[in-house]
Parts: sequence; C-alpha cells; structure tokens
Amino acid sequence: MATTKPRKRAKSEERKKAATIAGPLTLAQARTIAGVQTEPAKLASAARNVKGRRRSQGGLGSAAPVSSSSPATVAVERRKLKLKEREDRKQRVRDYKVTLALLQSHGVKGLPAVAPTPPRRRRAPGAPAATVRSGPLRVLAEGDSWFDYPVPFFGGGLVPRLEDRLGVPILNLAKAGDETRFMLGVEQRQLIVQHLTDGCPDGTPWELMLFSGGGNDIVAQPLALWLRDFDPAVAPAKLLNQSRFSSALALVRAAYEDLIEIRDQVSPETQLAFHGYDFAIPDGRGICHLGPWLRPAFNLRGFPADMVASTKVVHEMLVQLAAMLKALESHPRVTFINAQGTLAPVRASWHNEMHPSRGGFNQIADKFHQAIKVLFPGRVVV
Repeated sequence: MATTKPRKRAKSEERKKAATIAGPLTLAQARTIAGVQTEPAKLASAARNVKGRRRSQGGLGSAAPVSSSSPATVAVERRKLKLKEREDRKQRVRDYKVTLALLQSHGVKGLPAVAPTPPRRRRAPGAPAATVRSGPLRVLAEGDSWFDYPVPFFGGGLVPRLEDRLGVPILNLAKAGDETRFMLGVEQRQLIVQHLTDGCPDGTPWELMLFSGGGNDIVAQPLALWLRDFDPAVAPAKLLNQSRFSSALALVRAAYEDLIEIRDQVSPETQLAFHGYDFAIPDGRGICHLGPWLRPAFNLRGFPADMVASTKVVHEMLVQLAAMLKALESHPRVTFINAQGTLAPVRASWHNEMHPSRGGFNQIADKFHQAIKVLFPGRVVV
C-alpha cells in the first residue's frame, strides 16, 4: 500500500495539470484528463497486482489452491468469463467515447481546427450515411492478437501503436486467439452489425474499420490436416496439401465476404482495411503457456529440425492468404495493407512463432500509418 498512494496522488496531479491545457490535445493528454488507461497500462497494472498477491502469499513460487472441478463449476467459470468479456467491451466503449469527446471539443494537436460535432442522430439500417470529413478520424477495429496482444510491459499489438501514430483513439473490439469463423459467427457477428449500424458513439458513421483475421484459422491443431508427410525429394510448396488448404482459405474468405456484405448493408461509407501477416518462423516458441502454433504439426509430419522446409511451407500458406485478401480489393471501399516482407527473416524479429517482436510490431504499425494517411489525408497526425 505504501507505493499505491503516491502513485494515485501522482496520477491525480497529472490529471489536474492536463485539464488546464488550452487548445488542441494529444491523445495521451485527452486520456489523462479522462482518467483512461491504455490497454498495455491496464495489463501492466494487473501483472503488478498478481505479483504482489503472490509475494503476500509466500513468494513467487507459491501456487494458489486448486479447487475441484465439476460440470457445474466449469459452467460457472465460463459464465464469469463471458460476463468479464462483455464488461471489458463496455469499458472500451466508455473509454473511447469520453476520449473522443475531449478531442472533438479541444481539437487534436497536429490537425486543423474543426467545427463542433453535430448532435447524435440514429440512422435506419441501410440508410445512406452522412459523409464525415472533419475532426478525429472515427476508427473501429476487430480481430485477433495482432490487434490485441495481451502481454504486459510489451506495448500491446498493432492497435495501441497505431493510435499513437494516428493521434486518435481506436475502438478496439479485437480478442487474442479469435478466428474469422467465430468473429463472423452468430454472437460476434451480431456485435459487428450493432456497432456498424449504430455508428461511432458520437452519432456519426464509422469512417474506417480495421480487421485482422485468418491467421488463427490455419494454424495450431488443424495445421496437421493441410500438411503432407515430409519427403526430401518433394519441393516444400508441394508439401502443402493444396486441396485441403484451399478449403480452409475458402472458409476464411467466406467470413471476409460476409463482413463486406454487412458493411454494404448497414454502413456503406465505412472504409474496410485488411492486412496480410508477415512470414512467421516455426521455431516452437510460445508465450504465457500458449502455443506453439506451428512447430508441433511439422514435427508430427516428420519435418527436419533445421526449419528450412517448414519455413518455406509457412511462407507459401501466408502468401496464399494474402493473395486472397488482396483480391477482395475488387469490392468498393476495401483496402489491403500488405505487411509481408516488412520484418527481417530472423528469429529476433519475432516475439514467438506467431507474433512480431516489440520492434517488429512498430515496423508494421508504420505500414498501417502510411496506408491510412493515404486513405484519409489531413485526418491523422503525420
């Protein structure tokens, strides 16, 4: 408790000081005034709390008591997890709303001054949206761990890094580990429809929706299904069972096509932006007792430990996924951001098999920043 009170007093003083700022605000200043923590800061705080509890219970090596499990207790824990996820989404919306309101009233530092936002008006589904060309860019994100990388002290995934570069908040609905078949399944589809139909919390349509998906659909346990047994006489690309892998890609494409159709129906002016994953290295590294997602399937199929052949197979899979997503640019207001080839093909570029290092995420966030500046000139900090 001795360190908690000074920290709280420091935060209070910081908020008072930030609240006296006249004129345009940076994103960090707006969040300080609103008392909003970034996702990486929340994770770091949670990690410190866990560490403190472990120390108070007899050191870092002590384990919490394990309760007996039954169908009833498992059901209760699942229910608790669902409620926590829903409350987390609600908190993200609240944080986004208050931060955006401050930036709209004060202006965004580095952007031209704009007129106040008009009062909220609910649109009927399918009705044409009013064009928004001023104020902070309204950005919504949905996706997987590339957008929501839950590692304390790491800086998160792409979204918090992109917020820093754009100078505007992003309402991030992404959840680590998510697959497109679930994001566009029943429950999460309804949430996407709701957010696109209702628009930004300020009553205007979303201008940009970032979507990251497909990586989790083709790795982990199912990966063994689209690999052939290793044969040194066969070219690495041919070690991919193409007919099976094409079926997996078709399912991913169906999810993306449904997202485009939903956008067209309820928020036709919203720009969609998709991306390709850079070339992962199947070296068997996981994180926080999760993963690895690649190496076990290659081991099962008898691939050699030198990773030469397995790396080429992963390269082929990701090239095909990116080509499929690139082809979706044939739809109006769809952009593909190609991040492939951004990172040096070395282990140090990656935090683990599936996620870039801190510097790697920064490099890819730069790619997103450049693409969004082209899509919305004058609307984001450069």
